[in-house]
Amino acid sequence: MKLLKTPLSRVALFLSAGISAATLAIGSASAQPLAITHAKVHTVTGQGVLTDATVIIEDGKILAINPQALPAGLAAERIIDARGKTITPGFINSFNQLGLVEVSAVGESQDSREKKADITFDPSLAFNPRSSLIPYSRKGGITRNLVAPGGGDSIFKGQAFAVDLSGEFDSVVKNALGVYVVVGGKSKGSRAFDLQTLWHKLEDRQKALAKEKTKQEAKEKANKDDKSKKDNNGDKEPKRDELILDALLAGEKPLFVKANRASDLLQLIKLKQAFKLDLVLVGAADAALVAKQLAAAEIPVVINALRNLPESFDAMHTSLTSPATLTAAGVKVVLNTSGDTHNLYQLRFTAGNAVANGLSATQALASITANAADVFHLDAGRIAVGQAADLVLWSGDPFELSTRVEKMWIAGEEVGTSSRQDALRERYISKSTLPKAYVK
Repeated sequence: MKLLKTPLSRVALFLSAGISAATLAIGSASAQPLAITHAKVHTVTGQGVLTDATVIIEDGKILAINPQALPAGLAAERIIDARGKTITPGFINSFNQLGLVEVSAVGESQDSREKKADITFDPSLAFNPRSSLIPYSRKGGITRNLVAPGGGDSIFKGQAFAVDLSGEFDSVVKNALGVYVVVGGKSKGSRAFDLQTLWHKLEDRQKALAKEKTKQEAKEKANKDDKSKKDNNGDKEPKRDELILDALLAGEKPLFVKANRASDLLQLIKLKQAFKLDLVLVGAADAALVAKQLAAAEIPVVINALRNLPESFDAMHTSLTSPATLTAAGVKVVLNTSGDTHNLYQLRFTAGNAVANGLSATQALASITANAADVFHLDAGRIAVGQAADLVLWSGDPFELSTRVEKMWIAGEEVGTSSRQDALRERYISKSTLPKAYVK
């Protein structure tokens, strides 16, 4: 049987009123919903953690949680008994080059950088959903990822984009999601010039928009006064970079700025307030020093919980306790991994280390699910009616080293975690009459 395509808000209303999900069942058996039963569900919502819970998914969405009965006629193969094991939303990693860089030492496999790249650079055109690193990353429970461009000489590195890790060719879920900018210390030149460039770029476009608005209002008034006059609109179409700046100034597109030194972060707070930007800080090694200011300005921070060394003069105050300090101050924290794209799967260990240094397990889980979804404007990150069915069934506590992914769904479709590394292991441990290092 198939659940009626009832609007999700109405389904939730029926269930809250105690009406059995079976009463909604009609239609053929060709596209049944999936029910996951007897699970410990970490919803990352106000519902908290549900024990012995049932989650029903259909058409890529979560249709119901804890209905009084399963849909009538649901086939046994569409019911999965979780046996009390943990289900979480799929994890969301960010600011890496997944699908753009396969092997960093091989130039032909790198598509994240271009010397001439500017604010219009869209690396999603080169995204490879069949990268061998995607199934490998799924081993860490990651179902979505925000890919950042490497850019070029400009501080404007290009457009970040969001993908799911299904491995399908339509897995870019949002291209040109936000603008990625890098400022800070440099071997040649001054950080002041970079900050000034960013400020002037926004200020100049803001002034141009105000002038265009005044001109348009005057033209409309003239046309209204002289009805016989035709409006020969000779206005030029905005350029591509101008359209992107317009979206930033309208708050329609987030501005992601990678910066670390506390003084730079304070300058960026002023930038957000001056232009009313949807600003997100990335890296932010010194963020704990200005946690109160960041919280007051409502600026989220994307940070790696494992950074604890002064790797540069811009990062003298990084600490393992930074995520906990920022969260306690009221900053929305998103955890990510740094370095090589091969390490994406370690996101859950990053979160586990944050728990060991003051963050609660609930806060750590939110930092790689709901918080990330909110900051990146993604339909994911929570187990709630109407949300995308990105779910992970774990063998135990997802922050424990020995725990593994048992099952995973992305937009309601089950995906596996077998990777190239697994295939190589099987290849080289298989018995063969050939000499070592050879297989049949």
